[in-house]
Amino acid sequence: MKKPTDFAVLLSGFLTEYLPAQKGASVQTIASYRDTFKLLLRYLRDEKGISPEKVKLATIDDSMITGFLKWLESERGCGISTRNQRLAAVRSFFRYAQFEFPENLDSFQKILSLPSKKTTSTVIPYLTADEMRILLSQPDPSTISGRRDLAILCFLYDSGCRVQEMIDLCTGDLIFEPVGIAVLHGKGGKTRRVPLEKNTVQLLKRYFADQKLDRTYNAAVFTGNRGNKLTREGVTYIISKYVEPARSAIPSIPEHITPHIFRHTRAMVLLQAGVSLIYIRDFLGHTDVKTTEIYAKTDTELKRKAIEGTMPAVFDDNGKKNWTENTSLMEWLNELC
Repeated sequence: MKKPTDFAVLLSGFLTEYLPAQKGASVQTIASYRDTFKLLLRYLRDEKGISPEKVKLATIDDSMITGFLKWLESERGCGISTRNQRLAAVRSFFRYAQFEFPENLDSFQKILSLPSKKTTSTVIPYLTADEMRILLSQPDPSTISGRRDLAILCFLYDSGCRVQEMIDLCTGDLIFEPVGIAVLHGKGGKTRRVPLEKNTVQLLKRYFADQKLDRTYNAAVFTGNRGNKLTREGVTYIISKYVEPARSAIPSIPEHITPHIFRHTRAMVLLQAGVSLIYIRDFLGHTDVKTTEIYAKTDTELKRKAIEGTMPAVFDDNGKKNWTENTSLMEWLNELC
């Protein structure tokens, strides 16, 4: 039997031991890293003619990774953020490799120094309070399916959870008395407790009664028509059923609303209510408050756009000359009033 290469041995240890046991990475994170190396192996095979069983650590250098990143964008059609995520996975692997094969430190550090690609900042998509209110009013609470959908939409918004956190929610993770609390299992196996409003608790209690759920049995809370745990696609489909009728009431509501927009909306509503960024960080389960600051930046930009038209013009296009045409800035300033 042919002996596995140093790359194969190291990659196996990275994915099966280092990430889950030492870093506490979630199943989703490990799967994402795994997919990165599946793509890298495909690139080496198809573009460089190197079969997976022949890939060694010495095979992969900074120029090889640079070529891989370009291939992701040009051949795979990956966006900049996906390209950067793949690079982050590669960096994590070679950071781990430094300690296992220090003799290759120079080569590894060249890979670690590869820069991420700058992305253009985008405004976070979210709904206004009125838009969210209209969307949540669409499910029919007189039917079991309508009450289920309403419980799902309200929980997504009220808890500010990630869609996977809601999908993984079990009956034992919900506390109704004396106050409503949801125990969410987030990225990296981290757990946080978030408060639930009274209306959400009442909806969940009714949903539990409809579905004959018992908190003593740790079963999935939100399921599909066949009793299976909901998927991301299933949650997105449920949301999509109510977008069009909501748009007929408020046309500004986007045509496509993802589960994550509920999370963004909750964060923005909390921010605009004066809640501290530190609390919002903990509520959302962010590791660093810098991640949460993007909501503050979005809110500031919206306020800037709202007020920039309220400042009266100092002069019109046919008025006074631009100060650059005057050798004395002070004279120009004096002429303004």
